[in-house]
Amino acid sequence: MVALALAVLARGATVHAQQAAQGFAVERFYPAAPGGGWFVMDALDLHGGLGGAVSITAGYAHDPLRVGGTAVVAHQAFTDIGLALTYDRWRFSLNIAAPLLLAGDDATSGGVTFAAPSVDLASHPDRLSDARLGVDVRIAGSADGPFRIGAGAQLWVPFGSRDEYDTDDTFRAMFRVLAAGDVGPFVYAAQVGAHVRPRDDGTPEAPRGSELLFGAAAGARIPVGSARSMAVILGPEIFGATAFASPFGGGATALETLLTARIEGLAADRLQMRVKLAGGAGLCACFGAPEWRVLVGVEIFNHAFRH
Repeated sequence: MVALALAVLARGATVHAQQAAQGFAVERFYPAAPGGGWFVMDALDLHGGLGGAVSITAGYAHDPLRVGGTAVVAHQAFTDIGLALTYDRWRFSLNIAAPLLLAGDDATSGGVTFAAPSVDLASHPDRLSDARLGVDVRIAGSADGPFRIGAGAQLWVPFGSRDEYDTDDTFRAMFRVLAAGDVGPFVYAAQVGAHVRPRDDGTPEAPRGSELLFGAAAGARIPVGSARSMAVILGPEIFGATAFASPFGGGATALETLLTARIEGLAADRLQMRVKLAGGAGLCACFGAPEWRVLVGVEIFNHAFRH
């Protein structure tokens, strides 16, 4: 009887030791606010009277979360719908994301079991993911000048499911300092900021609390058409996040690069359309940085409905 009791206790200790990870927001790709121009960076070309923008972004990421040699999240597809209201130098925005596909395989690391998500539109649709409320302002520089600087803040409101790796199930915030400019045919943008993330599960392969955000983009603007009323912008974007608890340490940084191409209207007195395409890869095997990613986006915008 004593031996049986000890065996039961030992099995219970083993089961307890192999805890189950509760999930977290694995995505570290945060789409720019509607009208922002780039996929992640912000062109800061806000101007005119009352205006606005509508955007839709869709994408697929392959293997954004690997635990050991197993892809816990092997397939991740999503769509993001954004609305923005602009006035002069200001933008107020709302982005709502919805997962279309989340799938992978279970894995165990350090005594913690990561259960794979299971979301697809046909048999297991998920709720909406977290919504983002944002405000951005251009502080200095003209809308088309060689150097402009701005600031932005966003608040995540949780709506998703931790089991599906599309939310932390807590309110989160992002604060950024933004820069951008146009120098002849050359355009650029950059950001640095903080992702205030209350959750730190302390489990391997998971994010470690709040993060430093950084990124930059640059490209060439090529006018097209006989009236030169449109332009193609082609160039790279690189962006990442690293935990303040272990900045740029092993397993604590997600780094990714995209090659972005977009075609957009140049007129300032009417509705314009911008179509964006991008493809890229993660530069490290850390959470949120996929093996590769593809994106497509469409924006309809007008910076000056009324002067």
